[in-house]
Amino acid sequence: MQFFKDLSLSAVTAGFVAVLVGFTSSVALVFQAAQAFQATPAQITSWMWALGLGMGLCTLLPSLWLRKPVMVAWSTPGAAVLATAGLAGGFSMAEAVGAFMVCAALITVAGATRWFERAMSRIPMEIASALLAGVLARFGLQAFAAAQTALPLVLLMLGCYLVARRFAPRYAVVLTLAAAIVYAALGGQMEWSAVSFELAMPQWVAPQFSWSAIVSLALPLFVVTMASQNLPGVAVMRATGYQMPVSALVTMTGLATLVLAPFGAFALNFSAITAAICMGPEAHEDPNRRYTAAASCGAFYIAIGIFGAVVTGLLTAFPKELVVAIAGLALLGTIGNGLATALRDEPHREAALITFLVTLSGVVIGGVGSAFWGVVAGSVALFVQQYARRNAPRKH
Repeated sequence: MQFFKDLSLSAVTAGFVAVLVGFTSSVALVFQAAQAFQATPAQITSWMWALGLGMGLCTLLPSLWLRKPVMVAWSTPGAAVLATAGLAGGFSMAEAVGAFMVCAALITVAGATRWFERAMSRIPMEIASALLAGVLARFGLQAFAAAQTALPLVLLMLGCYLVARRFAPRYAVVLTLAAAIVYAALGGQMEWSAVSFELAMPQWVAPQFSWSAIVSLALPLFVVTMASQNLPGVAVMRATGYQMPVSALVTMTGLATLVLAPFGAFALNFSAITAAICMGPEAHEDPNRRYTAAASCGAFYIAIGIFGAVVTGLLTAFPKELVVAIAGLALLGTIGNGLATALRDEPHREAALITFLVTLSGVVIGGVGSAFWGVVAGSVALFVQQYARRNAPRKH
């Protein structure tokens, strides 16, 4: 089978790092969102089953079919919206499920009508690359900020990464991660008590539709998922050189969410940070073989869904400094390439820089994250500059 011929240790490691980073950085928000709707422990486990299975299948199958790295994740800003709005509105789990299904239907329509892809095609590559760099740069900063609380670990990882980049660049992230895990284990920094052995069991919740839940939950969830997740996700695809059937994939995530919503899948969408890990040169030097990294990531997500609490415990056992440091180091190449593309042409440079800075700022306005506002700010700046040039009086 061609997949196994293309598979490599670096690709499997990239898939694992993507899951480690994506899961540990936001799983607490998912738990908070579930608890905001008075979820029982069994229902929280069901959420992990539905989300793991949804992300895994929507990542694994298209990646194998297209032989391109398709990366799907849960909506992290969506979980934050649900955690806040759920507590404020006092919604039941049934009303929440109804809102998830309405959001899923809207995502499906956005994909089927191709309006989202048409909007994305109008964004210049420089703006998209600046958006990518701005989204990822926070992880680069956090990697070195972790030295404040775990200086020996971060220095070890940085040293291992630099040496490996010199002598074995293809396996730099693999060796760095291995050294960090050994160091953390020997130092007693692994939280093994978080691991419990049990399989996840799905729990069906019949949906209940109400206008208040649609307005307070479904619409904000849809907006932040499209603006703060799908938009930068497409930017990653374009910046890394992959041409994807965006509309078909958006439709797929909407339909998958619709089917799994009664079990707790609140929103599935393109990933950005974890996608950059699997689409970048660290996954494999050959872009045509990086789909194996995404497929590996999908397999790991499916394992999370099936084994639930076991895998959750294993992933959350890692020290948080290890997670942010390996993410930042794994993304260095992609951040550099994004900035190089964003700033290479003088006519787009200032608009791209504005996009980068606004995105990096992390500003949230109206519940919508900085990725969206970065694109808006950069596009407005580019329009004003180009309009001024077109209308400037010509010298005779």
